[in-house]
Amino acid sequence: MEAAVLALLGAVSWGTGDFLGGLASRRAHVLTVLVVSQAVGLVGVATWAVASGDSPPGLADILPAVGAGAAGAAGLAALYRGMAIGAMGIVAPISAVSPVVPLGVDLLRGDAPEALQWAGIATALAGVVLLAHEPGPSTGRAGLAAGVSLALVAALGFGLFIVGIDGASDGGATWAVVVARASSSVVALCAVLVVSVPLRPPARLLPAIVAVGLFDTTANLLVAFATTYGSAGIVAVLSALYPLTTILLARAFLSERLDRTRRVGGALALAGAALVAVG
Repeated sequence: MEAAVLALLGAVSWGTGDFLGGLASRRAHVLTVLVVSQAVGLVGVATWAVASGDSPPGLADILPAVGAGAAGAAGLAALYRGMAIGAMGIVAPISAVSPVVPLGVDLLRGDAPEALQWAGIATALAGVVLLAHEPGPSTGRAGLAAGVSLALVAALGFGLFIVGIDGASDGGATWAVVVARASSSVVALCAVLVVSVPLRPPARLLPAIVAVGLFDTTANLLVAFATTYGSAGIVAVLSALYPLTTILLARAFLSERLDRTRRVGGALALAGAALVAVG
């Protein structure tokens, strides 16, 4: 029960942060949004870790946390950019198929999925296909909707984040998130320096970007703690319900509407993710 509640609260926090991140990335470079929000989150979670009095992790726990942070940064950059150029109601549900990644890792470790989980994978993929389908305006030939490829990259990054943070949380969930956030901050900063984009966002966007960091860090902490109470697969699925929050916010504040096919696709993607956990 504790794992489910924490994972669902993490989903709400992630969904809110992702909505704000996607919105800010429509007005500023996605790497600027990422590096500032990650730095804000790092300060917050480091303060929490010091106040908690938990012991810092050993090397065996640091390495997977570093990998989780790098994967999470790539996933967030892809998600924010995808939502900046495409409909949030399309990009967010596709990114929610991330639980397939931990399931694949389990498969490589010799833990084969059950029949219901295979059904979940098939259902989620069917949802992705419906969400991604974009008929041509004049020829009627199908193509990919804007942001779909980035949403798939985000799904991969988030799935790897769950795998890494699960491997690191045995040494303490709080410090696992600190290390992951430090890793993601360094990755984001290096990307900003390589691409040569401004580090300082427009002043009017700063409150929203700070909020992105706070919501994202809160979600990471909740999910990390959730993995200490339950299986990583279940936590991955429940926390992957964050698109519901993003979709509702996009509808309320951006008047974003999806056609029936896309609504069905979103429902299938989320239902498939749930079946992965139930199996």
